[in-house]
Amino acid sequence: MGGVIPPPISATLRIHFYHFYYFMSIPHFFDVHTHTHFAAFADDTDAVIKRALAADTWMINVGTQADTSAGAVETARCYPEGVYATVGLHPVHTGASYHDAEELGDTAKAKGFTSRGEVFDYDYYLKLGQDIKVVAVGECGLDYYRLGEDTKPIQQIAFENQIALARELQKPLMIHCRNAFEDLIRILSANRSILNAIPGIVHFFSGTEKDARNLLDLGFSFSFGGVITFARDYDGVVRFIPMDRIVLETDAPYITPVPYRGTRNEPMYVAEAAKKLAEIKELPFDEAARLTTENARRIFGA
Repeated sequence: MGGVIPPPISATLRIHFYHFYYFMSIPHFFDVHTHTHFAAFADDTDAVIKRALAADTWMINVGTQADTSAGAVETARCYPEGVYATVGLHPVHTGASYHDAEELGDTAKAKGFTSRGEVFDYDYYLKLGQDIKVVAVGECGLDYYRLGEDTKPIQQIAFENQIALARELQKPLMIHCRNAFEDLIRILSANRSILNAIPGIVHFFSGTEKDARNLLDLGFSFSFGGVITFARDYDGVVRFIPMDRIVLETDAPYITPVPYRGTRNEPMYVAEAAKKLAEIKELPFDEAARLTTENARRIFGA
């Protein structure tokens, strides 16, 4: 993906494009968190994206570090409509981390990256984030599941820098949080004065109702994906969160929904999450799809 930074496009032009697309095209589904630019799709990225677009599904490709953030933007710019990007540094990439071949590939260079981690480069992400196709900052946040105690301060600093970046860019946050909701909520609360009016979403939300209540009070929304099709642990919190704060995701190539378990996930499968959400919320399927798509477009201006 080369880390090439496309030229920025003005906020005024971005707003013009948003209003044009809003009135000209309204997708049936919106996958707000996917990774079709990852190595797992190296052989068929275009085919996967075109399948989703043909199924009336729009998507946001989410960056996780410098190269994949640039790759998300490059991929989004190949399509005039329906494909967007985020730029940011995932907490597991702030220090030495496990190697995920589906994300970065299996080359020596990729393995070298994960062994050294990345220091968040504010200016790099600021310039990259000015592109018209970038709709959020992230995937950023905290992850205490894989990394040791010594990484917590590093993760927290990188996260706070990305909160500031989201403010400067006037774009929402795409938050990742695993086993760290107490610290996440503490940091967001401490930075409440600089959160945007629409602060963003917590993707693949795995917290408690109490966590959800605190994040709702801070203005955040929540995305759910394939896991709700096969794990009933999420039903209670899905029922608790109001429909105007829920959006859908796949997190492809990971967490494939029923009935496609055992295969690589892809954006067009977000419809399965919509079906299960409708069941849990006791809504008609089309209404669940419509509401989550409207929420996504409102949050991300896409």
